Amino acid sequence: MSRVAYVNGVYQRHAEATIHVEDRGFQFADGVYEVWSVFGGRMADFEGHMTRLHRSLNELRIDIPMSAESLTRVLKETIRRNRVRDGIVYLQVTRGTARRDHPFPAPGTPPSVVVTSKSIPFARSQAQAAKGVAVVTHPDIRWGRCDIKTVGLLPNVLAKQAARDKGAYEAWMVDEMGLVTEGSSTNAWIVDKAGKLRTRDTQANILKGITRTAIMAMIEAEGIELDERPFSVEEAKEAKEAFFTAAGAFVMPAISIDGVKIGDGKPGPIATKLRARYLEEAKREAI
Repeated sequence: MSRVAYVNGVYQRHAEATIHVEDRGFQFADGVYEVWSVFGGRMADFEGHMTRLHRSLNELRIDIPMSAESLTRVLKETIRRNRVRDGIVYLQVTRGTARRDHPFPAPGTPPSVVVTSKSIPFARSQAQAAKGVAVVTHPDIRWGRCDIKTVGLLPNVLAKQAARDKGAYEAWMVDEMGLVTEGSSTNAWIVDKAGKLRTRDTQANILKGITRTAIMAMIEAEGIELDERPFSVEEAKEAKEAFFTAAGAFVMPAISIDGVKIGDGKPGPIATKLRARYLEEAKREAI
């Protein structure tokens, strides 16, 4: 079956879907995006992603392209047309198409909207989580507004490729003080050597992950003590557990950092418990 994409009001074959050469997303990375996990054909953490989308658009002064109801229909229809049961649906909104110039185009220029969806075998993620994955560290060279989910991801791409080049799943980015900010496409967590669960606070120029937010609610419900405080690379390497969260990775245990074994080199009990509970609740509440 051919994949289907939605581009500016039209559903078309994925292989033939195009945007204008002067779309500002292509020319300037002038746009934002969101990704929903799909379970059983339904989107997880729907409202959280939609709320963040609107915040990102407002922060960049990009017009909201359509009503929430219309956008929801487009997302669901793209999932349906691609017959996705388990996978993702991707949404990108840019400032639109206009003559290439750095200032914003004329008021009323319609934003560009692209939606795609694809299947991802859930069993693959489960197998990775059962075994645990490797993480490497990488300098954080991103801009000062990482709280906005923009399509300007070149530093993230370089970090992710650095991880792949070293045979790792993810790269944790490190600031000039030697503190972990977040992953190239994930939020970073540890259970430190004192047994305290830690993740960096979102005031520190990191993205407020929607999966992160859902996990934090579960942590509170479980009565687990959480410390929203930075941790260094050395603290991470000395931790009892390490893991990261994201829409595509859910909760993924990290069993090594820069080749250093974390804990006993196996997925830890807290990460394993949080992953199981997150998946249970996400599937139940998906729309």
